[in-house]
Amino acid sequence: MPISATPRPSGSPGNQPAVTNGKALAVVTTIFFMWGFLTCLNDILIPHLKAVFELNYAKAMLVQFTFFGTYFLMSLPAGRLVAALGYKKGIVAGLVIAGIGALGFWPAAELRVYGAFLGALFVLATGITVLQVAANPYVALLGPEQTSSSRLTLAQALNSLGTAIAPIFGGMLILSNTAMSGEQIAALPAAEQLAYRTAEAHAVQGPYVGLAVALVLLALFVFLFRLPALNDTTEQADQGHQHSYLDALRKRHLLLGVLGIFFYVGAEVSIGSFLVNYLSMPTIGGFSEQEATHYVSAYWTMAMIGRFAGSALLARFSPSRLLAIFALVNVGLLALTMMTSGNVALYSVVAIGLFNSIMFPTIFALSIERLGPLTSKGSSLLIMAIVGGAVVPYLQGVLADHIGVQASFILPLLCYGYIIFYGLVGARAPAAGTQGG
Repeated sequence: MPISATPRPSGSPGNQPAVTNGKALAVVTTIFFMWGFLTCLNDILIPHLKAVFELNYAKAMLVQFTFFGTYFLMSLPAGRLVAALGYKKGIVAGLVIAGIGALGFWPAAELRVYGAFLGALFVLATGITVLQVAANPYVALLGPEQTSSSRLTLAQALNSLGTAIAPIFGGMLILSNTAMSGEQIAALPAAEQLAYRTAEAHAVQGPYVGLAVALVLLALFVFLFRLPALNDTTEQADQGHQHSYLDALRKRHLLLGVLGIFFYVGAEVSIGSFLVNYLSMPTIGGFSEQEATHYVSAYWTMAMIGRFAGSALLARFSPSRLLAIFALVNVGLLALTMMTSGNVALYSVVAIGLFNSIMFPTIFALSIERLGPLTSKGSSLLIMAIVGGAVVPYLQGVLADHIGVQASFILPLLCYGYIIFYGLVGARAPAAGTQGG
């Protein structure tokens, strides 16, 4: 079933009309802000738990491994949940699950067991996965198809705002006390060591319990708000047919879009992960690690700025062509940073954040065009592909060990090369009424 140019709101109680799509979009973008906030808070959680449990870097990175791994493991179950509940109730379910996960940080702190924190984080990330599966296609479908990329980019800009605010919030409430080194802790009497570790573990309780309350209240607000149901684009509108994920992958533009999300997220996360080490190199910036973090912040802030600007551009120009142009610019910037040194190499790699801005929402919106009742399954597969954020950085690390950090940027360069192909060729959805992919 092709998606109509302007999906008709359905599911409003009685004869009361549903709210306008503009108001619905405003409500849903608050959800994008919240999951951006929760995702970036991991960057504060990692050093905190590393200090509390005296972890090495590999064990501390289990926080990110757990978080990104959840996307891979739970995207398909999340898709089945959203297909059964519909978008609105799926969003409510995701918020409640994330709230339960955030609340789990309270007993984890009481137990002072690292595995308990990872367990709570898994539940929290499961809720965010459900939100991703439900909210991304909902925003894309909440209006004319030709402006879906613009709407989703605007919503993702609010996600970026959450990532910008979370470190400040976490720094004030979680990292407010100066962490003691292992040697300093060992020099304390046993009773004081226990008291210190208990206090540090409990530092996460208040912020995460507060987030749990906020998530549940937001879920209640969304539940009571008469959002357009858009049931004509879920399997609820096609009860006579059982669709499989293979049916969705037969749509060529979706299959290629899944690869696009994998390579894009992989490239974005990989570049961000290497920036501190790269900018600390004497031939690039020669900064201390603390100084280099300011440029990492600039990298992500530019992505937020680009999403606000990109939302306007996508409403006027072809999303697929704009995607290809932005990816081509990033290929050029990566080539420039690989072949130069000093300020040229520094500013060219940081500028990549600006052109990353429209990529995720545009690939997502293009990939789910004309999927009809397969939309929730397509959304699940696209969210599952976020696992690229775990795979590509690891592979670039292997390359960096053998050929150096600067030369290893050839891997994200190739990832952007694929996105050029997707924008020019792979994003073409089948015409309305056709059966093929």
